[in-house]
Amino acid sequence: MTELRKRGGGGDPDSTENLSDKEADGDDRLGLQGEADGEGDGDSKADTPDIPPTTETDDTPQCLNKALEGLPPRWKNYWVRGVLSLAMISGFFLIIYLGPVTLILVVMTVQIKCFQEIITIGYRVYHSYDLPWFRTLSWYFLICVNYFFYGETVADYFGALVQREEPLQFLARYHRFISFALYLAGFCMFVLSLVKKHYRLQFYMFAWTHVTLLIVVTQSHLVIQNLFEGMIWFIVPISIVICNDIMAYLFGFFFGRTPLIKLSPKKTWEGFIGGFFSTVVFAFVLAYLLSQFQYFVCPAGYNSDTNRFTIECEPSDIFVLQEYTLPAVIQNTLRWKTVTLYPFQIHSIFLSAFASLIGPFGGFFASGFKRAFKIKDFANTIPGHGGIMDRFDCQYLMATFTHVYIASFIRGPNPSKVLQQLLVLQPEQQLSIFHSLHSHLRERGMLPPAAGRPE
Repeated sequence: MTELRKRGGGGDPDSTENLSDKEADGDDRLGLQGEADGEGDGDSKADTPDIPPTTETDDTPQCLNKALEGLPPRWKNYWVRGVLSLAMISGFFLIIYLGPVTLILVVMTVQIKCFQEIITIGYRVYHSYDLPWFRTLSWYFLICVNYFFYGETVADYFGALVQREEPLQFLARYHRFISFALYLAGFCMFVLSLVKKHYRLQFYMFAWTHVTLLIVVTQSHLVIQNLFEGMIWFIVPISIVICNDIMAYLFGFFFGRTPLIKLSPKKTWEGFIGGFFSTVVFAFVLAYLLSQFQYFVCPAGYNSDTNRFTIECEPSDIFVLQEYTLPAVIQNTLRWKTVTLYPFQIHSIFLSAFASLIGPFGGFFASGFKRAFKIKDFANTIPGHGGIMDRFDCQYLMATFTHVYIASFIRGPNPSKVLQQLLVLQPEQQLSIFHSLHSHLRERGMLPPAAGRPE
């Protein structure tokens, strides 16, 4: 944020343009007082945008306040966080029970709320300059990006539905062109909204919106992509991040003595290490339990006959029990020669290691962001926890890793997705593929040699 520093003297010496004093003043108003005013939280006030202060309020439910009255603040916060965490986990179980469509809607809701929380921080700066269209354009770009990503998803996974509805056929055929045209309209509106003396500030906020879209919308789209690979790829990554967050908090609360990182003073090495081992064990057990059920391991597919999602398949090899020979050292120690596991349990170790060792850096990033703008939380939506973004800062990083992990080490052809793509083709193209597939199966001996060529 060095561009936000208040310039002294004759202005920016590197500038090749002669700005008027009024223009320079207009751009510089975003800065606070100079370096001489001291530092706060390791950053100079000159590096911090002039955000109007917020009044902190206690949003804890009255029933909890009354029940916990008289407890020290530390223990009161512990119980508030604990009770509301249990409530959120219960809600998570309910959402899983309701199925993929509900999960998609919840992901969209969380995405919109996270976007709103981040944009609001920028708007509080921007609004003080009475400049037009920032919030309007921010939400417009959110709609454009969601239209693009969810349109791609509909085309990939709902091909049969698209083929039945003529308006959807048109939208699917020209989806990317329409998406680009919508974005260009927003881009032109931004250019037309530029106001003399505030160009730099407006470009700051334009970049703010696009970075927010990259962090929130793109990665929430990856969450949905993971869901279509099988609910287990949605549930396990989210659950292990929640487990790591809870166990790191508990270990830090009861045993924490050694600070971990300056960006987040309450984080301790004891919590970090305790959270790691607890999360690996939890992920291993959870992977074993979920791998036994088709509902969790089969990719979600759209059935055009019933107009519903179906979760039926022959489980892939990673969800079938296999016998592994243990290394000689372990055999001599435990007197076991083999062990029977689901291969997904081995994958869960890598997922949980990332969630425990790298995932917290998403939280540290968010902590640094909040310190840069001198705010405690992104919002006060959840008492004791802050905003929705405060709870999902690590989840987005985990979603990206899971998507990359699936693409790199797991993903094979998805029959449901291939079928949906075939249904979008022209009839003559479908017939050509049918004949080619029929010939290929006959050559492999999977069809009787006497079978005649299909008409």
